[in-house]
Amino acid sequence: QVRLVESGGGLVQAGGSLRLSCTASGIDIGTAVMGWYRQAPGQQRELVGTVTTGADTNLSNSVKGRFIISRDARNTVSLQMYNLKIEDTAVYYCNLGPSLWRPGNHWGQGTQVTVSS
Repeated sequence: QVRLVESGGGLVQAGGSLRLSCTASGIDIGTAVMGWYRQAPGQQRELVGTVTTGADTNLSNSVKGRFIISRDARNTVSLQMYNLKIEDTAVYYCNLGPSLWRPGNHWGQGTQVTVSS
């Protein structure tokens, strides 16, 4: 069965950096668009960015210039976050097969990112 597992979350100070990873099993994600989403308390789950099979990336305006999505290996996608802000605090989720407008049906369990002042 398809399984997506996020890792790398934690507590960081504003202005700091953090690297998240999404590792897949049961499917070859090298042939699929992959996405990162996040959900803060009281907020809708929102798209952070996507990476295509050709390694082209699209990032939301709120993180553009600060976050980078990359494919580290055939089964792994990373989210490198720089200059973290309080408003980046959220649970971050990996997603299989999203478009720019809606997510695919397969999610990881999420990893918590907390940014302190």
